[in-house]
Amino acid sequence: MPKLSAALNRLGSRLVHRWWRTVREVAALTPERPGPYRFRRLGTGTRLAFPQGTLFGTAWMEIGDHCVIGQEVTLTAGMAPDLDLGPDTVLRLGNGVVLGRGSHVIADAPVSVGDDVFCGPYVYVTSTNHSYDDPEQPVGRQWPRSEPVEIGAGSWLGAGSVVLPGARLGRNVVVAAGSVVRGEVPDHAVVAGAPARVVRTWHPERGWEPPLRGPAPEPIPEGMTAQELLALLAAGRTEPEPPASEAASGSRGG
Repeated sequence: MPKLSAALNRLGSRLVHRWWRTVREVAALTPERPGPYRFRRLGTGTRLAFPQGTLFGTAWMEIGDHCVIGQEVTLTAGMAPDLDLGPDTVLRLGNGVVLGRGSHVIADAPVSVGDDVFCGPYVYVTSTNHSYDDPEQPVGRQWPRSEPVEIGAGSWLGAGSVVLPGARLGRNVVVAAGSVVRGEVPDHAVVAGAPARVVRTWHPERGWEPPLRGPAPEPIPEGMTAQELLALLAAGRTEPEPPASEAASGSRGG
């Protein structure tokens, strides 16, 4: 009996996992399978993983091409479901945006995220914040303040970071994990802390200030296959070998 029970448990485990993989595949949202939602735009190659977080106001959302939206990501437009938000888009995600698991983008006022913005897990972007003007009233019962939010193309938001109403991030901004960002951040800046402050900037003539700790990683050569990359990692190499033509020219003292 113990052997039979163990065999049934293994079989049950395999069946449950197979079923769950099927559910996740079928219930993911894509342009071809938008489920019960009506997006203003859901771009080619974009996928919202299942299970999704809270989704409402999708008719006022434009999501670009080839975006990856992780599990349990919340996307909302407007303060509550079933509101008429007018003719304009409220939440816009550019092409190639990645939102990590459990992230939230709350767009009561317009929120715009540029192309190729990558967000780690549990990032929180909101255009609305609580107010506490009246000391006699509970904070949660006071009317909130809303301001538009802009996140520039190519930026990276680390895990658990928060972007507050009115924030305007430039291009290729790096937000350190756990930071709380408000106000304006210039292009090519690194910010960290709560509240976040600029800790590194890029100057065209002088480069990064303060300087980076080491050289930039070697990029993967164009045309390298997945099998070649795996073989490289298995061999314990961190840099690819140069092509044969370059190696030959180097041996001749070129």
